[in-house]
Amino acid sequence: MQRRTFLLAVSAAALSGSLWQDAAHACAGASPYGPLGPPDANGMALPAGFTGRVIARSGQSVGGARWHPAPDGGACFTDGTGWIYVSNSEIPLAGGASAIKFGADGSVERAYRILSGTNLNCAGGATPWNTWLSCEEIFRGRVYETDPYGVRAAQPRNAMGRFKHEAAACDPDRRVIYLTEDESDGCFYRFTPGTWGDLSGGRLDVLCAGPAWKQVPNPGPAVLERQTRHQVSDALHFNGGEGCHYAGGVCYFTAKGDRKVWFYDAGRNVLGTVYDGGGSLDGVDNITGTSAGDLYVAEDGGNMEINIITPDRAVAPIMRLDGQSRSEITGPAFSPDGTRLYFSSQRGTSGETAGTGGITYEVTGPFRR
Repeated sequence: MQRRTFLLAVSAAALSGSLWQDAAHACAGASPYGPLGPPDANGMALPAGFTGRVIARSGQSVGGARWHPAPDGGACFTDGTGWIYVSNSEIPLAGGASAIKFGADGSVERAYRILSGTNLNCAGGATPWNTWLSCEEIFRGRVYETDPYGVRAAQPRNAMGRFKHEAAACDPDRRVIYLTEDESDGCFYRFTPGTWGDLSGGRLDVLCAGPAWKQVPNPGPAVLERQTRHQVSDALHFNGGEGCHYAGGVCYFTAKGDRKVWFYDAGRNVLGTVYDGGGSLDGVDNITGTSAGDLYVAEDGGNMEINIITPDRAVAPIMRLDGQSRSEITGPAFSPDGTRLYFSSQRGTSGETAGTGGITYEVTGPFRR
């Protein structure tokens, strides 16, 4: 089986008119928020003008529910005058996802389970119709479509493929969903539902050299059959696909094996990188962004930072957690008004994946919107 890793150097001309014009390679630079200050009482170092608090701890009650272990990927959803933060649980067999509902003033009103009994739920993605796609990071893992409001039962979406899922990002312009795969030779996929808003059926394609999209013949292979990433001979392979975020015609995704932040410009059919490693950002993992065009990338390890990548190529930390070197930062997501950033330390100070070490945080401040 032929395997290729696509390393494309994109010229400024190829990116002309896009969000990342003249920004083929991000570099170290000053943060738009200034340097980090000393750690606060929770061990969180933030720029001046920003404050942080602990929202939940694994194994402890929050909003009348016990917060799950190993919090991972997350997203925020509007809910009347308040909002909801959804978080996965990346533990075997008893994984799933939970939600915390906030009032208009940011107070916790309640928490509840939205998915149970699944396996190593890692990242995922929010849909335009206000559901959360929770992805299993296991061999032949599934994508589960869940209800952040806790009303409808979760549904497996097998047409989106059975593989080691990591993250998902919806492209409402082309009505497709991009998917990453956490394998050393993982692929980058595109799922096209038969009807936009209904994920029960559709077509799964894989990104190939060119770049071009080709259909995966069998999205749900049995255990001994050829797996999705090996079914198309000229499929491109990325070393450890992680977070995924779509904005303005471009899907950004990370690959931890080579420390790269990739982009796929769907409108121009261009593939390249916005960060090639070598800066303050290490262990690239979950990724989110803002309407201002900034990307926020969480570190799996490294020195436990969230780094910003600005449209003018500056890469700098905007938050660091001290004393948690055996953990990773997961689930960065902004509140609907863009003033609050949520994320978790999956293992906290204990370093225990399935224990009670997970900590979920909120940072409030003058984020660029």
